[in-house]
Amino acid sequence: MSEEYVVRAWRDVLAKHALAACVLERELSERHELGMSEFEVLERMVEGGQKKYRVQEVADAVHLSQSACSRLIARLEKSGLVCRGMCESDRRGVFVLITDEGRARHAEAQPTHRAVLTDVFGPESSAQPACAPARV
Repeated sequence: MSEEYVVRAWRDVLAKHALAACVLERELSERHELGMSEFEVLERMVEGGQKKYRVQEVADAVHLSQSACSRLIARLEKSGLVCRGMCESDRRGVFVLITDEGRARHAEAQPTHRAVLTDVFGPESSAQPACAPARV
């Protein structure tokens, strides 16, 4: 495997990621009033099947710093999609719980999310929206 091949593959991964992120951000925002990261937090909570999650668990799952994740959770909490609770055994611990409204919003947004991913990563993908990064 040549160095040129590896570099080209890396750039293709970056381009696909940028394209998917751009389209997801736009579509989820316009159709469901969710950002891409907000959707991802709801998705991980629904998929995980647990009743509550520590903030650090959520941050690790969605690849955000704990402070960035805390700000994101605050936005979700303000929208009524999650709520926070204290850990009874460790008062320093904070849990995040998805609300019924959060589950409903996730369920409404999931088909949009999957359609975008299919358009960008599917075998017949030719998606090139206006927000696609320019090749240099």
